[in-house]
Amino acid sequence: MSDDVLIQSAPATLPPQIAAPATRDAADPVRLPRNIEAEAAFLGALLIDNRIAEETASRLKPEHFFENIHARLYAQIMRLIDSNVTVTPVTLKPFFEGDAALAELGGMRYVARLTGEAAGLIGARDFARQIYDLALLRELIQVGRTLVDKAMDTSETVDPMGQIELAEAALYNVAQGEGESGAAVEFKAASKTALGMVEKALNSGGHISGVTTGLTDLNAKIGGLHPSDLLILAGRPGMGKTSLATNIAFNAAARWQLDKASGIDDDKNVGARTAFFSLEMSSDQLATRILAEQSRISSEKLRMGQIARSDFQRLVDASQALEELPLYIDDTPALTIAALRARARRLKRKHNIGFIVVDYLQLLQGTGRNEGRVNEISEISRGLKTLAKELQVPVMALSQLSRAVESREDKRPQLSDLRESGSIEQDADIVMFIYREEYYRLMVKPDGPIMDPKTPQDDEINQKYKEWEDKFSPTANKATVIVAKQRHGSTGNVQLRFESEITKFSDLARDEYAPGGFGE
Repeated sequence: MSDDVLIQSAPATLPPQIAAPATRDAADPVRLPRNIEAEAAFLGALLIDNRIAEETASRLKPEHFFENIHARLYAQIMRLIDSNVTVTPVTLKPFFEGDAALAELGGMRYVARLTGEAAGLIGARDFARQIYDLALLRELIQVGRTLVDKAMDTSETVDPMGQIELAEAALYNVAQGEGESGAAVEFKAASKTALGMVEKALNSGGHISGVTTGLTDLNAKIGGLHPSDLLILAGRPGMGKTSLATNIAFNAAARWQLDKASGIDDDKNVGARTAFFSLEMSSDQLATRILAEQSRISSEKLRMGQIARSDFQRLVDASQALEELPLYIDDTPALTIAALRARARRLKRKHNIGFIVVDYLQLLQGTGRNEGRVNEISEISRGLKTLAKELQVPVMALSQLSRAVESREDKRPQLSDLRESGSIEQDADIVMFIYREEYYRLMVKPDGPIMDPKTPQDDEINQKYKEWEDKFSPTANKATVIVAKQRHGSTGNVQLRFESEITKFSDLARDEYAPGGFGE
């Protein structure tokens, strides 16, 4: 009798071999949690009704099956479904005819018997959930075993904090349902992700394939903030790097809130829940900046309490409007890179954050195992890049620049000005500098003008003031973001408007661009 005939006449009961198959964990085959019968029932239901995959495929992967042959059957079923092939024991037969492991269970007769129990259709989704949950428990057991083994092993350098960091990373991966980290990804999966990013950019009207900065020209230059990217935003004191980072963080969070309210799916949302690690400013200081920007009241007046009652009402209105803003501020000082990564993982797990800002890099501390500040900064920059890849979110870290900028006639920053370590440039996917010529022009502002000149000296003062004013006016309320490095595209400059009183960066109107291209 042929296998094809057996498929039609298969009994409704599952074969006895399924109760005790060859285990994938020879070290401890009895105690690991699994449900072989649930795996078999789910595969049978899937072969009867391929549409079940529409609800379960996004989470259930072949590696979640305990029994190896079940994992391989599921993988092939999903490949055929992805190719729009109706999957039955008949269409599966060519792929498993010579499979030794399946032959031990009865070959294609075993697959035919899986479809004999139609009752599995009723609980297929519950079976899928149980298979997934038991796989996570097995991963958790593996993490625990590894943690115990490493903690007991004192043959190498004792590094409990490093082990805690690794254990927490492994636990995060289990919590996210990813199993073992560092697994290879098929090109098909990688290309699908890439196409998704292109589609996202297309649907957004162009320019944005990641998280929006809220600044049109900056989005056009860098394509938004991409998952797994480390962005460095650097500048000398007074340039407004914290203000720009705060603006971008707010814009990303506000856009997420707006898109969510509009019913836009998360995978098409160009905003992001945002975590802001402020090692320099307190959370209330950052909140004051955002409230000043949204209410358009001078932040200095807010701090001094020099506002009218009407201004206070505007402030209250702005505060109420921002109550649900998905922006999470951690102002813990002197964080280590390990502690920051641990906190970021918790925020990702609890709030599903999609963007991280760190202000600023040089205030982070290393693990204490490095000799010299340069090596410590290298460890920190690598840690931030690793965090971006691990959580699949963009990480923007602010950075100081060396004083070499001030000694040059041209104060525009260069990559060589990044302070304390060349590894910052090496680890970063994008390096941006914030530069305001207005700041340096104000530093050399001459006396004057004299409204009613009476002497040649007065005329000379007024002439000097006019010469200064002619140079200052084109730079007033303007800033340049210099994209000095970009792995995804070209470098160049982006002009922005900057309102210093409310610390707000915004797009520069086209008629405000200076002749000849200010900042080119």
